[in-house]
Amino acid sequence: MADSGRARKLQERVQQVVAQMIDTRVKDPRLGFVTVTDVRVTGDLQHADVFYTVLGDEDARLGSAKALESAKGLIRSEVGKQTGIRLTPTLAFHLDAVPETAAHLEEALSEAARRDAEVARLAAGAAYAGEEDPYRRPDEDDDAAV
Repeated sequence: MADSGRARKLQERVQQVVAQMIDTRVKDPRLGFVTVTDVRVTGDLQHADVFYTVLGDEDARLGSAKALESAKGLIRSEVGKQTGIRLTPTLAFHLDAVPETAAHLEEALSEAARRDAEVARLAAGAAYAGEEDPYRRPDEDDDAAV
């Protein structure tokens, strides 16, 4: 089991190498504008999950996924050369859902703000259904009768 510092350094290095490979060496026409967002390495340094985003529509995402899958061997061999560790980790590419999730959260927050403004507008013009103070208070006449 590797220490967490070593795993963190390997994650950073794998991210740099993969990004560099995608930018310079992978010449697949299906590959769109890909950004490597994160890399997570297992504790034993045997497997690396590479998270990426693609600028564009669904066709660009699918094409980029196929291109990365076909270039996985080339990228892994370069990771092994540049990291210099005994066992090169296997690579798995995952489309990062952070941009879609952020857009969904932004939409939900704007909807909540719109509804809050509507409630505040309705509350500003509201009047009490009964008296302003609905609780009974002892009157001076009630005290004299006792």
